[in-house]
Amino acid sequence: MSTPEDQPSLDDALARARAAREQMAAALDEDQEPDVDEPAGWQPIWKRPRKPKSNAAKKAELRKQRKRLQEVAKRSLAARNSRRPRSRQSRIGSAAARRDARALSRVRHSGAWLW
Repeated sequence: MSTPEDQPSLDDALARARAAREQMAAALDEDQEPDVDEPAGWQPIWKRPRKPKSNAAKKAELRKQRKRLQEVAKRSLAARNSRRPRSRQSRIGSAAARRDARALSRVRHSGAWLW
């Protein structure tokens, strides 16, 4: 444990902090805004200056977006139509096919074919 003699007095610490205040302020102020001429090196994307897009780039992006949205609309339409009620005939046919497949799988998984 430290003794009171080892600890600096509060007045000394305050005087040192006030003396170093200008140095700390100068260190914090420098290089806050980089000069326009010098390259900034690597910067995270949110700090990079924005480059305006050309009209051709904007139109190409909008074309891609429109195409993507149209494809989504086609997929959703197909999904809606696939859930529509089917005709009775196709329901009966598919039920019969399911029954046959079930019977075949029962036979296949049983030992019946061994005798």
